[in-house]
Amino acid sequence: AQSPARAGRLGPRASGCLLWAPYLIRTDDPRFTRAVLWPTELRRRGPKSILAMTTLNNVPHVRSRGALALAAAGAVLCGVGVAAQARVNGEFAVQLGDPVLAATISFGVGLVIMVAVLLLVPAGRAGVARIASKLRERSIPWPYVLGGVGGAYLVLTQGLVSSVLGVALFSVAVVAGQTISGLVIDRRGLGSVAPKPVTALRLVGAALALGAVIFAGSSQLRGGVPWWMLLLPFIAGIGIALQQAVNGQVRLESGSAAAATFINFVVGTVALLIALLVHAAWTGWPQAFPTDPVLYLGGVIGVIFIALAVVVVPVTGVLLLAVGTIAGQLLASIALDLVIPAEGHALTIQTVVGTVVTLIAVLLVALSSRPRHNTVR
Repeated sequence: AQSPARAGRLGPRASGCLLWAPYLIRTDDPRFTRAVLWPTELRRRGPKSILAMTTLNNVPHVRSRGALALAAAGAVLCGVGVAAQARVNGEFAVQLGDPVLAATISFGVGLVIMVAVLLLVPAGRAGVARIASKLRERSIPWPYVLGGVGGAYLVLTQGLVSSVLGVALFSVAVVAGQTISGLVIDRRGLGSVAPKPVTALRLVGAALALGAVIFAGSSQLRGGVPWWMLLLPFIAGIGIALQQAVNGQVRLESGSAAAATFINFVVGTVALLIALLVHAAWTGWPQAFPTDPVLYLGGVIGVIFIALAVVVVPVTGVLLLAVGTIAGQLLASIALDLVIPAEGHALTIQTVVGTVVTLIAVLLVALSSRPRHNTVR
């Protein structure tokens, strides 16, 4: 390592770098400043302590093209999960006759799975303890741990209105909120995720994705649907983008995707239990429960795509994750309509064309999110 004065004498190129063979790493990124150790500090620290300073929480992620492509594929899989969960939870709410209870059961199943995961993963338990300690010390903002509220609201709206609006129209409203929220979050930045410029490619990609979903759902738009029903999934879309962003920060602060996902399900389940108690006080409880085990898989699907989003959002950014999720939703819609067609939701040419256009949109946003060449040399 070198001192600031020495770096200045070596010229502007060296002053922004830390020489650490065999890599030359940029240090003008504020997220890296905690990992910069000058010689006097190096003499006071042992090798293990120095190694600990360079873990996930201190060194920014290096995004190669291959990593970005892999993360974008993960974003598409998140969308597949969202579409599958919407179909399962919507049908579960109809058969149970209580969308609030259906959402609570779905989220509760996810929480049970995450408890089992934490029992098997010591790093997850350590991550939860680390977040609890940071909250007590107020070293991270407490809203970071509220991402589960957005997930809980999405699951609730799936049961409330997806069976009325249809999957296509429900997705139109969700995607509109998600795309707009993703643009705003990426422009402003959040936590360790630096702001990203709203380039022409990003705007075109977001507009293409939104237009593609509207076009794909045009054949299923039905008259007479109350407009306030569209507002509920629109807000859910805003919540998804915020959930993915703050869950990504919890993952970075905890050093564990399992810890971030567990916290998400704890907060979401508590929020739904409160809503369920208020709801049950007015309407009572259902008399019988569906016997089809597939209807109880919504929570399992939720664990998978939420954990996947937690892992990929630090690489993709919120907008690329949102656009990838849109593509996945449309791909899953085609698969579901081909394999398990739902009444009134037959596969149309609009859906196929919309899927192709959305995949092009994902490519455009991915190109605009390419890592700069001066990150690692």
